[in-house]
Amino acid sequence: MRTQPEWDDPELTLLARRLRDAHRAVAPLPPEDRQRLIRHLLAITDLAKRDTGLAARRLETFLADFQETPDVG
Repeated sequence: MRTQPEWDDPELTLLARRLRDAHRAVAPLPPEDRQRLIRHLLAITDLAKRDTGLAARRLETFLADFQETPDVG
């Protein structure tokens, strides 16, 4: 019985693409905002190594908050 995901896992591929896009959205922000948000994204990325479902939910929340914040999104 395998406990690790397959390399061609659509759920992981989607999560990776969404994390990449989130990093791209954060990149042009002023340094103080960018650093804080990148730390948050790195925590989500680290979580994805252990629990992809929870990481996906946290990324969804991050993106919703990011888009709602008028100063940064």
